[in-house]
Amino acid sequence: MSDVEREDGSSKGRYVFRGAEGAVAEMTYSKVGASQIIIDHTEVPDAFRGQGVGLKLVEQAVADARAEGKTIIPLCPFAAAQFRKHAEWGDVLKR
Repeated sequence: MSDVEREDGSSKGRYVFRGAEGAVAEMTYSKVGASQIIIDHTEVPDAFRGQGVGLKLVEQAVADARAEGKTIIPLCPFAAAQFRKHAEWGDVLKR
């Protein structure tokens, strides 16, 4: 399995995980000013189900937010569920 890549635009971006067989998982986000992102969508194809790929995408967003001093608003149901499971991410969760 390859690593998570970040594609960052001026107002939107995404985290991408590419599998060896061409499958692509992604988590998209929108920027709110210079200090927040909104995770708005996560899509993991069946080829990755049960492998923790969706979690890897959210973990990378959390790590990047910490490194950049940003907070996250998890609007995507999957990302929101992961934030509920991981209290240790509370430092980057927008309250």
